[in-house]
Amino acid sequence: MFAADAKTLNRIEPVVRRVLIADPNMASARLLLDIMKSLGAREVVTESDESRVLDHAREMEPGLIFTERNGARLDGERLAKSIRRSNLACRRAPIIMMTADATATSIKGARDAGIHEFLRKPFTSADLFRRVENVALKPRDWIEAVGYVGPDRRRFNSGEYAGPQKRKADKPTTAAGAALAVKDQALRILAASLAQFDNDPMQAVRAVKQQAETLKALAIKTSDARLAVAAAGLEGCLAIGAPTKATLAGPIGAILALAEPGTEFARAG
Repeated sequence: MFAADAKTLNRIEPVVRRVLIADPNMASARLLLDIMKSLGAREVVTESDESRVLDHAREMEPGLIFTERNGARLDGERLAKSIRRSNLACRRAPIIMMTADATATSIKGARDAGIHEFLRKPFTSADLFRRVENVALKPRDWIEAVGYVGPDRRRFNSGEYAGPQKRKADKPTTAAGAALAVKDQALRILAASLAQFDNDPMQAVRAVKQQAETLKALAIKTSDARLAVAAAGLEGCLAIGAPTKATLAGPIGAILALAEPGTEFARAG
C-alpha cells in the first residue's frame, strides 16, 4: 500500500483540503474519495451531473477538482472550460482528468481545455499521488487569453517528464531573456484579445486586465518607463466604465508599438 510521508502531506494540505470529484461511476468515485481522505482531504464531494458539479464548485470552492472525461451527464472537457471561463472563486483550481480512453486525441483535448494533469484508469495510489503532488507543489504559470484559459500547456503532465525542454523558449537562460519572453507572450495575448473581442467580450476584457497587470509589474522590474506608462494607460482605460473594443484599441495599440520590430501577434498564448 502506498504511503506518503508526513512532511509532504502537510505541504499539499491546502490544496487537498476541499476536493470535488465529477465521476458518473460510483465505485470509481468512492475509491478516489477514500484515497483523498487518506491524503488529508477534509471535505470531499462526489457528483455525476455536470450542472450540479458547477453548483458544488460555487458553494464549496474546492482546492482540487477531479473529472472523468465523459459520462451520461458529464463532459469533462466542457466542464473544465466552463470553470476556467467562469467567475467562480475556484476557476484556477487544479483539475485532474481521469479516463480509460487515454488516446492522443483525449490527452490533447484535456490539455487544451485547461486541465492540469491527465490520469489513465486504472491507476494506483502512487500514480494519483504523483499528480496531486505535482499540481500542489509545482505551480504552473497561468495563461489568461481568449482562445485558451488555464495553466501553461508546455508543462502538461510535467510530473511524468524529466528530460530536456523541447523548445528553447521553454526556459530562457538569462533574466533578460525571461523578461522578453514574458513581454512577448503578454503582447501576443493583447493583440489576440482585441482581434477576438467580439467572440467573447467578457473573457477578452479579463485577458486584457491580466496582461496589463503583468506588463506593469514587468516594467517596474526592468525599469522600463515607456512600458510602465503604456501599461498604466491601459489600466486607466479598463477602470473607466465598461471597456469596448473601440476604447481598448488605442491603449493596446500603444503597448504593441513597443514590441520588437517584426514581431507578429497572430495568436494568443
